[in-house]
Amino acid sequence: MPKYEQLSKEVEERIRADRVSGNYPHYAANGALAIRRNPLHDKETVWRGAYVRDADKIMYSPFYNRYTDKTQAFSFYKNDDITRRALHVQLVSRIARAIGSVLHLNLDLIEAIALGHDIGHTPFGHAGERYLSEVYRAETGRFFNHNVHSVRVLDGIFSHNITLDTLNGILAHNGEFEMSEYYPVPMTSFAEFDKTVESCYVDETNNYKIAPSTLEGCVVRVSDIIAYLGRDRQDAMRAHITTPDTFLDSSGLGTINAEIINNLEVNIIENSYGHPYIRLDEAHFRALSETKKENYREIYLNESLTTVLDGTVKPVMQKLYYKLLEDLKNGNKSSPIYTHHIDFVANHHYYDSPMPYLETEKNQIVVDYLASMTDDYCSELYAYLFPKSDIKIQYHGYFD
Repeated sequence: MPKYEQLSKEVEERIRADRVSGNYPHYAANGALAIRRNPLHDKETVWRGAYVRDADKIMYSPFYNRYTDKTQAFSFYKNDDITRRALHVQLVSRIARAIGSVLHLNLDLIEAIALGHDIGHTPFGHAGERYLSEVYRAETGRFFNHNVHSVRVLDGIFSHNITLDTLNGILAHNGEFEMSEYYPVPMTSFAEFDKTVESCYVDETNNYKIAPSTLEGCVVRVSDIIAYLGRDRQDAMRAHITTPDTFLDSSGLGTINAEIINNLEVNIIENSYGHPYIRLDEAHFRALSETKKENYREIYLNESLTTVLDGTVKPVMQKLYYKLLEDLKNGNKSSPIYTHHIDFVANHHYYDSPMPYLETEKNQIVVDYLASMTDDYCSELYAYLFPKSDIKIQYHGYFD
């Protein structure tokens, strides 16, 4: 039978008393103090706060719609009940807002970070990210990481004038690196931010050292993990990769998605309310880490998935990369990299940029294009450019 933990009587009574008295903890980010690259635009008003503007900008960004057909954890499945990345970012936002509302944090900032955190993700999930980084590094010596590229989408490809707090939260969201305690590390200038972003391109280990600058960013970071732990297990069963007996709750955190979410949310609130940090107790942090390890062992590194991805998506992305790079170097204006990408970017309000997009380094343009693609778009582009290829991506149909 599922086990749903509850807040201790002491903490629950304190929260209730604070709500009655209005004596809330004061650790929320203040939008009135938010920093933008262009401070003359997007000033906070009484009806549109700074972070509300960020969330709106992200949702209306040209690449936001592409979340809909990007892999979250399972590629090649025509199944509307398996989570896609569009739903994942909403789940992260919902979980983070649930925690943040009790901790009396800025929910608009939480929403903006959550909705933008994966906008730079590649098609085909983390496998696609890994393959793109490999070929990009081979050509330039630089690394590709989706969190860094999410910043590039919102602050480079499209100059949306997003606040530093939101961009920092997106950059620092790394959901593959769990911690028992999250302490904000203030970041006060775009000069510092730009230096941090560049360091991730040249040294991949720097990507694991970034800390969110706000408690809101800390909440989103841990909520990203909470959102996929149980959900990916649920999807794995729907994809017939695991069975109900695969996970037997050896960690004590729970076996179903609702249990895992509830128990981690409760523990975070129990250990974080009224404090300038986000914390899990030792037992729950250990359980979270063990649950994530089980997911890797049983799902993400499952040979039935990795073999197919290595044999199809990897060569597909490699061949597309070099074909598009060749077209760009040769100035082949009929190539999709011009007609479907460069023209698209140029026609979507590319303002306040230090240079025209076409003057961007060519490998970076190719990376921008490939990372922007949905799974289906990437597959169809490959079939279009390489119609005689022996590599065929096969999808699991609804009735397989």
